[in-house]
Amino acid sequence: MNAEKSNEPVWFITGCSTGLGRALAERVLRHGLRCVATARDPAQIADVVAAYPKHALAIGLDVTDEKQRERAIAEAAQAFGGIDVLVNNAGHGYSAAVEEGEEEPVRRMFETNFFALAAMTRLVLPGMRARGRGHIVNISSIGGMVGNPASGYYNATKFAVEGLSQALAKEVAPLGIRVTLIEPGPFRTDFQGRSMTSVAKPIDAYAQTAGTRRTQLRESSGKQAGDPVRAADAIIKAVESDDPPLHLVLGNAGVKRVREALEEVLSTMEAWEAVSLGADFPQK
Repeated sequence: MNAEKSNEPVWFITGCSTGLGRALAERVLRHGLRCVATARDPAQIADVVAAYPKHALAIGLDVTDEKQRERAIAEAAQAFGGIDVLVNNAGHGYSAAVEEGEEEPVRRMFETNFFALAAMTRLVLPGMRARGRGHIVNISSIGGMVGNPASGYYNATKFAVEGLSQALAKEVAPLGIRVTLIEPGPFRTDFQGRSMTSVAKPIDAYAQTAGTRRTQLRESSGKQAGDPVRAADAIIKAVESDDPPLHLVLGNAGVKRVREALEEVLSTMEAWEAVSLGADFPQK
């Protein structure tokens, strides 16, 4: 590929075949930025990059494969000289009550949602450090801040992403590198469809909790209020800001639920403050 040399930032986005990743790749290119769009099957994103031969590159990438990760980063560097913005978007869900959880799909989800994200981050950081700038954008979820029935294992992957990202932000800020967590509420993507698997053998005792939520998620798929295109524009706006946020909750439902959860935490802390403070050694 004969990439056009320019000063426009280079975005590297994982999981671009559908949903938010695809919308973000399209909007990044329409904004005149350069983009490396990745998917396990690059044929699925060929149409996204076709109109931008000098500004876009489609790469096949299974983020759980170490060799593919290294090759993709090397190809991006060869085409554009480096990566300015890494968007760790690839991920999938698994719906099960905690007791219902099956080892193999849970571990597979952690490999994609957390371990691959951490590995991709480690691969781009040396280049960002050398240039003294860069931005890591990790797609989390309101499920990384609020736990719900049937989502415990998925919540765990996103809570892990939140903790990693918050620590990373403090480590790399002095190096000129920014970190932003994107925390969408329900958006009209394929996440609750093709990208979501469910427990094979549900337990009747959880029918009113995890079972009810699974039904709600299936019935709401394709009807969510969140618009992936508007979400993509919000992400670009945050990255281009002089003071980008560490947390960016997206969508009305997401903002409402996160606010309620934070207020609940504060209320509980206040109610139990005397007990909490009493856990220290007595002050002399």
